Amino acid sequence: TSGPAVRWMMPGTVVPLYGHANDKSFDLIEPAHRVRPTSGLEFVSSRHFPEEVQGDLLINNTIGFLGMKQHTMVDDGTGYTSKHRQDLVWSVDDKNFRPVDMQFAPDGSLYFLDWHNVLIGHMQHNARDPLRDHVHGRVYRITYPDRPLVEPAEIDGASIPVLLDNLKLPEYRSRYRTRRELRGRNPEEVLPALSTWVNNLNRNEPNYQHHLLEALWVSWGMNQVDQSLLRRLLESDDYRVRAAAVHVLRFTGHQVSDQAELLMDAVRDDHGRVRLEAIVAASWLDRETGMAILEEAAQKPLDKWIEGPYKSAVAHLQGISVKEHEETENLTDLTGKDREMFLLGKKIYERDGYCITCHQADGKGLEASQFPPLSGTRWVNGSVDRLIKLTLKGMLGPIEVLGKEYPGQVPMTPFEGLLNDEEVAAVLTYVRNSFGNQSSVVSPEDVQRVRAEIADKEGFYAPEELLQEHELE
Repeated sequence: TSGPAVRWMMPGTVVPLYGHANDKSFDLIEPAHRVRPTSGLEFVSSRHFPEEVQGDLLINNTIGFLGMKQHTMVDDGTGYTSKHRQDLVWSVDDKNFRPVDMQFAPDGSLYFLDWHNVLIGHMQHNARDPLRDHVHGRVYRITYPDRPLVEPAEIDGASIPVLLDNLKLPEYRSRYRTRRELRGRNPEEVLPALSTWVNNLNRNEPNYQHHLLEALWVSWGMNQVDQSLLRRLLESDDYRVRAAAVHVLRFTGHQVSDQAELLMDAVRDDHGRVRLEAIVAASWLDRETGMAILEEAAQKPLDKWIEGPYKSAVAHLQGISVKEHEETENLTDLTGKDREMFLLGKKIYERDGYCITCHQADGKGLEASQFPPLSGTRWVNGSVDRLIKLTLKGMLGPIEVLGKEYPGQVPMTPFEGLLNDEEVAAVLTYVRNSFGNQSSVVSPEDVQRVRAEIADKEGFYAPEELLQEHELE
């Protein structure tokens, strides 16, 4: 239904964080047969070759082992398992044999290119090195003598009904080229014909679900995804179809208004591959929506294929690395959106020149420099409104904190113009739940309300002024 190569690389397509690599999952190739650099990859999908090799993975190599290796590829839960089947092509004497690129032809035979160059490195050798061979090279064709070639599909210039029927062909490359051809046609002609074609499909055909999926891909390729068909395939009995449908859903949120709700359903799926697709998709949504889906995903088992992408998705959606996320996992018992606010607040607190500069990473302040602590004090853990006021307008003057007098000659910075409502709420939620503090969270709505109330106030607050309005509890 969908090639293993897509799933192999899919964990790495979690939303990226600059400077940090995504989880790359597991190498499917046995250590004894791993090669690099790979310069061509194809899956066997041709009736010209025996049934037992269909779906096998072919990999070219141009350094060390000069040839093409063939590996089995078998579903294994969320992921796949692979085993080396044979070295299909290799060179014994010609050290310049460089097999690159390969593809199954319309007649089902396999073509590959021999670049045939003495120099192939771009690090050691200049691109204009005279030893680079611009003349020689070969094109090879592999056939299976005991089996007939495939009758080439009619594609270029074919009618739309013929092209749609091509989608039933066993050969992936014929279906792929057909979809490419359809993308170049008029959607006003293709999409009605596609709908008719779907309605006329025989539900008893063994590959009925696959044909529906091909139809979905055609509509997606025309940037007018068939939402009715998409929803239908998200409920398919075949987990491969459901996973492929979620993959389409990931890229069509601009058309599917209930994308988030459908992804929420997908992370509850019984099959890990469907959940993995939904986790990757959720990582590209806005933080609040994506995190809600990821939290739901955590209610199901996170197997070895899912765990890495899940951790990357959770961290990167919050704008932090996996390492940073792991370091903060045990910092708070807050959950959901409150936890997100806490983590955002931590980042703001630790900005150079913001809270951490005076109050320090441990929240204990610097007594010798007249900076009071944030840990265990009623100034932090008491009235939310008082805390918001002094954060927005700043504070200047003597203050007593935990029984110690601070002259207050160095004013507290007013953050009214530096932070928006959400950021103020986040940093105050952080300080009220860090350094041993355990107090209620502060909401952006709280900040918005207080900001409006004190909009006309000019200058710093004095501590006594705040205490007149809000006594220490």
